[in-house]
Amino acid sequence: MRRRRILRWAAIAFGAGILALVGLFGVAWAMTPIPDSTQKEATAQGSVIYYRDGKTVLAKQGVNRKNVKLGQVPAHVREAVIAAENRSFYSDSGVSFKGTARAVWSTVTGQQLQGGSTITQQMVRNYYSGLSQERSFTRKFKEILISIKVDQSKSKDWVLEQYLNTIYFGRGANGIQAAAQAYYGKNVEDLTVAEGAYLAAVIQQPSRFADPKAGDLDAATARWKAIVDAMVQTRAITAQDAAKQVFPALKKPRAAFALKGQDQVMVDRVREELNARGYTDEHIDNGGLKIVTTFDKNLMGAAERAVKSVLPESTSKKVRTGLAAVDPATGEVVAFYGGRKDQSWDNAFSAKVQAGSTFKPYTLATALDNGFDLSTTVNGNSPISVRGASQPIPNDSGRSYGYIDLVRATQNSVNTAFVDLGQKVGLDKVAKTAEAAGIPASQVEPHKIAASFPLGVASVSAVQNASGFASFANGGVHMETHVIKSVTDANGKKSVVKPKSTTVVGKQAAADAIYAMEQVVNYGTGTGARLYDRPVAGKTGTTDSSGAVWFNGFTPQLAAAVNMFRDDNKTVEVPGYGVQFGGQLPARIWKAFMTEALDGKPVEQFPEPSQYGYDSWDPQDQRGDDQGFDNGYNTRDNPYNNEWNGERQDDPQDTPQPDQTSPPENPVIPEETDRGDANNSDGPPTDAPAEPDQLDDTSSGPGRR
Repeated sequence: MRRRRILRWAAIAFGAGILALVGLFGVAWAMTPIPDSTQKEATAQGSVIYYRDGKTVLAKQGVNRKNVKLGQVPAHVREAVIAAENRSFYSDSGVSFKGTARAVWSTVTGQQLQGGSTITQQMVRNYYSGLSQERSFTRKFKEILISIKVDQSKSKDWVLEQYLNTIYFGRGANGIQAAAQAYYGKNVEDLTVAEGAYLAAVIQQPSRFADPKAGDLDAATARWKAIVDAMVQTRAITAQDAAKQVFPALKKPRAAFALKGQDQVMVDRVREELNARGYTDEHIDNGGLKIVTTFDKNLMGAAERAVKSVLPESTSKKVRTGLAAVDPATGEVVAFYGGRKDQSWDNAFSAKVQAGSTFKPYTLATALDNGFDLSTTVNGNSPISVRGASQPIPNDSGRSYGYIDLVRATQNSVNTAFVDLGQKVGLDKVAKTAEAAGIPASQVEPHKIAASFPLGVASVSAVQNASGFASFANGGVHMETHVIKSVTDANGKKSVVKPKSTTVVGKQAAADAIYAMEQVVNYGTGTGARLYDRPVAGKTGTTDSSGAVWFNGFTPQLAAAVNMFRDDNKTVEVPGYGVQFGGQLPARIWKAFMTEALDGKPVEQFPEPSQYGYDSWDPQDQRGDDQGFDNGYNTRDNPYNNEWNGERQDDPQDTPQPDQTSPPENPVIPEETDRGDANNSDGPPTDAPAEPDQLDDTSSGPGRR
């Protein structure tokens, strides 16, 4: 009797326990909804940055994941994962009770957590917020409840798609698409049966199987073979197909986002511009953006080759060279050279050095847009005294040219002529022109009160100078300089960059300024940049003691600027070529780049200048510095041909000096030199040592050319 009573109470207790468990389960079920948010790490997609063709990858940023639709994943790849991880996926309730019981028991007893989670459970654990990877009974129970609810409310295909996009495959690859690229260098839709089976094998031990060697390779091979056999059992493939499979060779692993050469500079500029356009760093790293840049991979190579082919290997590392090329019609920076691979700064975007005589065309264009014309004469005598200058301002070596027109003043880069022109047209107007052409006001405004302002006392970068000259090639209209063509978000919405346009000067003023700059290249200080198959306009620039030397030039299709300077403010000297001037190695680098960049491109002509340019002026008939640059200039026999001799051969001290009131008689043209000292207030180049010798705004030295 007593025994029966005990059994009865035991049954009651058991039933009560069952009811209590059911009740607790019901409460837990009601209190555990499917989370309404996902883990950032699970859904984040890294952004991919492309060259301007939209196909060639430049770099990747952030999480290495690219989500794909389930339909993009081949059936044999899906089946391989199911065979490896959860063969009953399409028939179970989202939970493997046997596997879960084993996992719970191992957790309760303190043993290592065992496997057994279904694809749904793994997806829930990795995908939804509020679930961690900690090993606890509470977390496991919560995972089970949510997995069952997900199985009831979501389709199996949806679950599998999220799983394939969130699971980690090793090699820094999150999701099946990133894994296909990391292991085989291809898109997921191109994976073979053997490759799909291996990626399925990796899921179990991603660190061990990412790059297996020796014993790990044997284990990976065995795991791969087991999955291929399992695919036969699940009828994903036939036994005959399985017999044909060969263990797939793995692509050599590499750092997911390794950057080299100019890549880091490009990425930095892209991120900087994206930030300016409203994209946060988090959006860039996790938003799955497709960013197409303006950079042309071939032209980037051409820029580097131009610099390295011209400069000897013995050139001091303190000599820094920058090159930038801009499309005049769009404002796109298509190429640049920022320096050696071991540099932490770049010479094209960041470093800013004094513009020297490359600033004179802004003064010229301002005058031409304000009632002056190419036949206007200005005072080219040396020296001249003007308001705002503490001392008289001279020309290079004290040469005088008398009253000369704006073409000769530009061709020979006559300092006093441009100082006089600046006074006549107004320095405020010159500053506005330079700013409209893309040079920031912060770099221009502090200097515009100085009489020497037209001589280039403001510091600029190679990109800014190329962009400014591109305005002339574009009919006097400046297109906002930019490095991004378009951005496509993770949902496929594409935003194309539409650069702002600003009128710098009128079309005719631009055409006349171009004509004057053509004479610089044809007969003046920039003959070293001459391209014999097409017209070129440009301007040289050399600061005091050759602390910075420039050549800026353009054709109708492309504008480019080349600068050279030192990071210790000393004179730019190159072994075998001596002290440098703008018309020497900078012009040769420019020519080397443009020759390759324009190879095969149609020859386009500049717009016609005013009537003056054809009827009144013949450079061969002028008396003055242009005579040294006639059609016989580029020969080995010409002692002033720097392209052959590498350095200036003439000595100004040996050259007879003309009087101060008339153009010089049969002069010898020196390379241009610009005057200045280190008192400019612009400060050093960004992320670089102090700037080269700076111009004093009231300089009265030997002159700027």
